[in-house]
Amino acid sequence: MLEIAICDDEPIQLGLLVSYTKECIQAHAIRAVIHQFDHPDKLLSSCEKQRYHLYILDIVMPMINGLEVGKAIRERDQEAIILYATYEPGYALQSFESSPINYLLKPIDKGQLCKTLLQACSKLGKTSDTSCTIKTAEGVRVLRFAEILIAEYSNHTVRYTLTDARVIVTSIIKGSFSDHIQCMLQDKRFIRSHVSYVLNMDYVDGFTKTRFTLHGGYEVPIVAKLYRSVRERYLEHLLTKEST
Repeated sequence: MLEIAICDDEPIQLGLLVSYTKECIQAHAIRAVIHQFDHPDKLLSSCEKQRYHLYILDIVMPMINGLEVGKAIRERDQEAIILYATYEPGYALQSFESSPINYLLKPIDKGQLCKTLLQACSKLGKTSDTSCTIKTAEGVRVLRFAEILIAEYSNHTVRYTLTDARVIVTSIIKGSFSDHIQCMLQDKRFIRSHVSYVLNMDYVDGFTKTRFTLHGGYEVPIVAKLYRSVRERYLEHLLTKEST
């Protein structure tokens, strides 16, 4: 399910962006949920709890402009797709700091917007297996694999520590921890070093016979009986990273 966030402080423009986006995703049978925000602060507040796949941002907005919002999003999420929509052509060069997929001028051309949305969906489709969906007390959350540092099982819940130090805890999970983390372990970045832990090897700072040390000083234990296989997997991961 594609999560789309649209932010524009002008009600008419927000309505148009939402309407055009709905038409496009319906016409191309794209499964998506659209979230509307009429102020950048509301969007950024929402981003503290949820990440979106695609952001459509006005640039000229009160308090904090769309470019600053885009930078904040990019700092938190390297994989998010950002699309700017504005009346002002003069911001085009600055917009590239957040690596947007496109920069559309208002009045928005419906066809051009849809073309960009399809391009974004195509790009997201190539990485559709790089996220997982979890249930929390606040609702359903989508976590990108790139932002997951550690997943730890405790008392029938899973505690996710993210790269920005946020912690997300699931509701009580049905089934085993092994079932819950199956999709993560299909991604070569992740390794299970302990019955209760999975970690992202992209963020390892140190490695001993008994534990991994990750960015931020986090430590994850290694079960003695798994040490040999864990060591081989980690060394293989390092070689793969060096060759890419």
